[in-house]
Amino acid sequence: MRFSLIDRIDAIEPGESVTALKTLSLAEEYLADHFPGFPVMPGVLMVESLVQAGAWLMRQTEEFRYSAVLLKEARAVRFNNFVSPGKTLRVECKVKERDEKTYTLLGSGTVEGASAVSARLTLEQFNLADRDPSLAASDERRIQKLRELFDALYHPKTAD
Repeated sequence: MRFSLIDRIDAIEPGESVTALKTLSLAEEYLADHFPGFPVMPGVLMVESLVQAGAWLMRQTEEFRYSAVLLKEARAVRFNNFVSPGKTLRVECKVKERDEKTYTLLGSGTVEGASAVSARLTLEQFNLADRDPSLAASDERRIQKLRELFDALYHPKTAD
């Protein structure tokens, strides 16, 4: 099962930062087991929301040059509050360091202004064809789908 843990990208500054939102719905299947009678977003999925927001920042910064972004390392992970159904996790990631293939990001998530999660993440970007040249067409298809999804998630505010 694939989890899409970003509902909307509110703001993005390529090479700098991203702000995104995830509203937790009681309809999300994993909540039936986590926890019965007290449904809350699992901590690992809060971290994954940071990873996904950071990946969108990297893709936009790199103009969608890479088809894959993976978590390489998560450090200093802190869980401070629960995210319950109906609540919105506001995720922010800021670039701390970057090189050609990796970004180190400072990520945080808040619910109604209170800290819920924070972490220092290192994400790695690459193309499948870097490892297997026969997968170049897969890279192209994946990048196209990612562009379409980004367009659905991000609608920049225009000045009136």
